[in-house]
Amino acid sequence: MYVRPAAAATAAFLGLTLSVLGASASSAAPGPAGFTNPTVYAHRGASAYAPENTLDAIDLAMRLGFDWVENDVQRTKDGELVVVHDDTLARTTDVEQVFPARKPWRIADFTAAEIARLDAGSWFGEEYAGARVPTLREYLDRVQRNHQRLLLEIKKPELYPGIEEQTLQVLGEAGWLDDQHVSRRLVVQSFSADCVRIVHGLRPDIVTAFLGTPPVADLPRYAAFTDRINPWHTTISGDWVAAVHGLLGAHGKAMEVDTWIVDDEATARKVQDMGVDGIITNKPDVVREAVGGY
Repeated sequence: MYVRPAAAATAAFLGLTLSVLGASASSAAPGPAGFTNPTVYAHRGASAYAPENTLDAIDLAMRLGFDWVENDVQRTKDGELVVVHDDTLARTTDVEQVFPARKPWRIADFTAAEIARLDAGSWFGEEYAGARVPTLREYLDRVQRNHQRLLLEIKKPELYPGIEEQTLQVLGEAGWLDDQHVSRRLVVQSFSADCVRIVHGLRPDIVTAFLGTPPVADLPRYAAFTDRINPWHTTISGDWVAAVHGLLGAHGKAMEVDTWIVDDEATARKVQDMGVDGIITNKPDVVREAVGGY
């Protein structure tokens, strides 16, 4: 476990600026239609300033004025969906202290009740001590309360057979599969093309995204089951972005590109010049300042 010594100073700085940056999220519709600036997605919440994938991180993104948050979904030993990025709990919780004999501390080896005991905030800063790993349902309820929108990543689906169906079930139970959410407030993505294909097959109305940078020659086969290609920013060029835009995706609209992880102004402006539709970032305030995103 490591501690972020700058976290307290960062939080203090943010406390002085939140009132200036805005206390309510913008009402812009998703997608680039009618806009010249990219959408800004708060990666794992405002994760440069609060512990990633926690309710604190999405609350902070809301207070900074950002509609869109991104998260990661995995499954516990007893079948609960939880919001964690790594497939182990070691980096972002105190699991090594609470369960020292359970190395390598894989999520799939712990029950939801055991994970609920863990501190998911102290590693980032003392002010977040006691933050918990949220279940997907808890996370969805908080995003709903905050009037935010969700870019949901199904993480490592090969470890969790059937997680696509289960994720859709939880989304439905939480009220996230009605027309309003599906058309304006939800995107499901994965690094697994098979996972994206399964989600599209089960719910063809949901906007989906594939995480990666397929060769231009392979793009048409992705267009059959997804709406967006979301690449790492170091792997793309303006020509590649244009090639994606030149294809119609699964919903018959021009495919989009949301790139990650961009945390500095120069790179944000660079990918904006390439024509990306969205930027996924740990520092949404920095990116918004650079590109005028919404």
